Amino acid sequence: MPPKNRNKKSGKGKPSAGVDALSTEEMSKDQLEEQVVRLREELDREREERSYFQLERDKIRGMWEISRRRLEEAEAELRDGVRQRDEAAERHRVEITVYKQKLKHVLSEQHNAVCEMKTDAVSSSSLLRNRNGGSELDLQRQLRDLQAAGEQKTIREHNAAKELQLKHQAELMRLGNEYERQIHELEMSFLQRAHASTQAEDRKRRAAVSEVEQRMKSRMESLMEEHDRVLRKGEEYFSQIQRNQQEELDRWKLSGSEGVTPVLLGLSESETCFQEILESKRTAMEALQLDLDQGTQLLRPLQDDVEVAVVPPLRSPTRPAEPVLEEPGLDRW
Repeated sequence: MPPKNRNKKSGKGKPSAGVDALSTEEMSKDQLEEQVVRLREELDREREERSYFQLERDKIRGMWEISRRRLEEAEAELRDGVRQRDEAAERHRVEITVYKQKLKHVLSEQHNAVCEMKTDAVSSSSLLRNRNGGSELDLQRQLRDLQAAGEQKTIREHNAAKELQLKHQAELMRLGNEYERQIHELEMSFLQRAHASTQAEDRKRRAAVSEVEQRMKSRMESLMEEHDRVLRKGEEYFSQIQRNQQEELDRWKLSGSEGVTPVLLGLSESETCFQEILESKRTAMEALQLDLDQGTQLLRPLQDDVEVAVVPPLRSPTRPAEPVLEEPGLDRW
């Protein structure tokens, strides 16, 4: 901006402050040239500032002209608005005056119409009162008749409700008896089926126990027969050995007494072997007997369960005790 340039140039011109104090005659050529340069710079700066201020003046003058024109336009619009407001107020006053006159006229007409209607209503009401007197009596008589009919209808409905209540109670009693009878029949059917199923289970258990006993007996008999057969075979074998040894002994006796000792030794060994066989068979018999006792002990709880499972016929808790009939078709539930 021009003020800033002025400050800068004023700073540059400080060294020539002493030169300004001298006159042109006292200055040297260099000082005069510097003075001329400085004066030209100041002249240029003044010209720039002048042109800048002229531009600013022109801008301000243009803005002032624009503002003045806008002010004049606003004043003109304001005058128009005031004139329109006055005209509208005048029209409004005239309209209000006309409206008041019309309202007075309408009120007068309404007052006259109301008076006429009141007179007509009074006359018509008197006519209607006179004319409707008989109909009012008829309506009152009809109202009393309707009230009496309503009371009679209420009494009939009350009686019908009582009858329905009694019928309902009787039906409830009948349904209760029927329900108890069905419950009793169901209980009896259930007891019969339970008894039949208990008997069927009893028969099954008895059959199972008897089957187990039969199998154990047959097994014991087969084992006894096997042991007897083995014992007989052992005895026959031992007797055969004894006969052979006796024959050998007799033969050795005839031939001489030198081979008696080996024969006796063989006989004693055979007897010892036979004793061991008998001892083993006896041990097997004892083990078999022990197995038989254990099987009997195992069967005893089954027999107890069968005895416990035999339940006597049950009785109905709501009816007196009656004999339970077994039906062949109730083996299943």
